[in-house]
Amino acid sequence: MWGGGFGMFGGLMMLLFWGAIIALIVFAVRGFSSGSGPGSKSDAAEILRERYAKGEIDDEEYERRKAKLGL
Repeated sequence: MWGGGFGMFGGLMMLLFWGAIIALIVFAVRGFSSGSGPGSKSDAAEILRERYAKGEIDDEEYERRKAKLGL
């Protein structure tokens, strides 16, 4: 009689679909641009070296954090 379709929830399903697509795009872009990639360990090591050079951390703290980073 009404020609099928999604019925009463068609608009809601369309909003959910496009919301999911947009969310996937946002997460993909944030994932590729975040600091959690392969370079993040070297960035952490660089920060650690800088803090040690400035005297913000002592020898023991430097060695402990360096070991924790796996360097």
